[in-house]
Amino acid sequence: MLPYYDRDQIASVLDIDALIDAMEKALIAFSTGASLQPVRMRVIDEEAGGDMCLMPAVTDVFAVKLVGNYPGNHDRGLPSHNAVVVVFDRWTGLPKAVLDGTYITQMRTSAVSAMAARRLAAPDAKVLTIIGNGIQARGHFETMRRVRDFDEVRVWARDVAKAQAFAAEIGATAYTRAEDAVRGADVVATTTSAREPVVKGEWLKPGAHVSAVGWNGLDGRELDDAVMKNLVLVESRDAASQESGNILLSGATIHAELGEVLAGTAEVDVTKTTVFISVGIATEDAFAASLVLSALGG
Repeated sequence: MLPYYDRDQIASVLDIDALIDAMEKALIAFSTGASLQPVRMRVIDEEAGGDMCLMPAVTDVFAVKLVGNYPGNHDRGLPSHNAVVVVFDRWTGLPKAVLDGTYITQMRTSAVSAMAARRLAAPDAKVLTIIGNGIQARGHFETMRRVRDFDEVRVWARDVAKAQAFAAEIGATAYTRAEDAVRGADVVATTTSAREPVVKGEWLKPGAHVSAVGWNGLDGRELDDAVMKNLVLVESRDAASQESGNILLSGATIHAELGEVLAGTAEVDVTKTTVFISVGIATEDAFAASLVLSALGG
């Protein structure tokens, strides 16, 4: 029988530092053409109010993630994103395992953000602001602290009570106004499903770094036009140009793929304000799944 590994099994073996390093390798592989990956196939079910994405990639394994995004699940007490990753042997096509893709997505997304901050944020960054209070907010708190020694962590979310509870959980300070949480921050992580901007460019300190991972659809965004006038980096030009509301609604210019910067084929001035727009790509899932399977002895 094909083995299935659930969240607890994956969490028990997942090395977060190794995952951050794996995400760097994943973006380099994608931008240099070392991995094979088409843009994801997305099926929108308007009647159900959700969509399902098919995300294949070939690295040292052939992995396919199936992920559903159903925002209405929050009202049902269910997570909005649910996924599985099916892993095949690259050379024979034989199936190897099925993994809980929800947890892999959560952790690889926050690991990518941390890896971006490691490359783009000021070396002496001390203040981290997290916008949001869901699983991605928690994942970003876990990973961002591994790449910078923050003295202060701030939290803002539209639901003040939930923001306060999250802040108390992680030992951060909750703010009732997003502007107050963002001003003076060195790193800002936005992890919301906001349809309208929750961060404005005028609030950012010069040289700040923003990592935006919230899935807002093609007609929603977390960042306003002023934020998007800074140096914008992405995982994939094609994916971001087709799938990121932050980019589509602002008409922003993409400076480079982060993998190009990491591979040394593009440059970025990290003394300037930088914005990393993440929509998630299948190569990240494949690298994460391969890391997990190795740790599990699979």
